Amino acid sequence: MQFFDTHAHIGLIYDDPIEQLRVIQQARQAGVHRIVSINNSLHDFKKVYPNIKAIPGVYHAVGVAPSEVMAPGRDWIQTIEESLTLPNVVAVGETGLDYCKQFGSQRLQMEMFITQLEIAEKHGLPVIIHNRDAGKDVFDVLKERIPSAGAILHCYSENAGYAKKCLEAGLNVYFSFAGNLTYRNARNLHETVLNIPHDRILIETESPFMIPAEFRERKRTMPAYLPSTAKFLAEMLEVPLEDLSRQLWTNSCKIFNLPE
Repeated sequence: MQFFDTHAHIGLIYDDPIEQLRVIQQARQAGVHRIVSINNSLHDFKKVYPNIKAIPGVYHAVGVAPSEVMAPGRDWIQTIEESLTLPNVVAVGETGLDYCKQFGSQRLQMEMFITQLEIAEKHGLPVIIHNRDAGKDVFDVLKERIPSAGAILHCYSENAGYAKKCLEAGLNVYFSFAGNLTYRNARNLHETVLNIPHDRILIETESPFMIPAEFRERKRTMPAYLPSTAKFLAEMLEVPLEDLSRQLWTNSCKIFNLPE
């Protein structure tokens, strides 16, 4: 079996390039053969990308997260567009809206979000979306501006009704679940995975956050822990893990336009 971690902040697990390589090696030993490396800021992208750009099976997204809305960087739009031409960059993101913390005005977040959706459309790439306490606005924007290549609602946190609304609206969205899916009290996530098509499900580690229940004594999540979430998901869906792993791999390759 092989697994695809669609969202891992490798640079937040370790700063040291050698340790970053070790994280990727450990993931591969655990059956995680592809990883999308995520950074919240362009500064971090420029730090992490050179360290791991040549590693087979490691891909990259570039964008500006809501947390960076007050300081996205000089010429940030041009920087994103230039970075999208680099090898193995497969998505724009993460971007989106976060109304939980005081990262800046909702207006500024919205402007930055829409700009990155337009960039994704221009370059024919999917977008990776951060949504925290902003579900209505995220939906309303996507309904009008979702890129043709689709979108990933990463670390999905809404309920089954929200997912149903997205699908009924015809949005080309995928729902990505992290280690918090394995928590007993994550009933909204459990209900969601039981009520959406299997071909729209992705999994991620959101490393170093969202530690799966099996590893709750650890300090940080690693891409190597992804099979734990996959196993939990397979048991919930009552399908063989091997069958689910194939489906998740196909889904991940499809949204990122990669060969299987």
